Amino acid sequence: MEVSLESKKIELIQWLSRLNDKTLIDKLMKLREKEKTDWWNEISAKEKESIEKGIQDANNGKLTSHSNVKEIYEKWL
Repeated sequence: MEVSLESKKIELIQWLSRLNDKTLIDKLMKLREKEKTDWWNEISAKEKESIEKGIQDANNGKLTSHSNVKEIYEKWL
């Protein structure tokens, strides 16, 4: 039987409330801060440019259907 998400959260909260390991708490805090970080600020200018071009192409209707792409790349799949 799979444990529900809510049960997992409660278990983590209970575990964290009893935790006394400062090093582990600091690691958890760093993980929490990293989760807050916007991935957009972490990627390169070239990656941003590529994403923006893709959005512009999509907005201009320059799209290729999934079925067409599958046909093109079928030999590698």
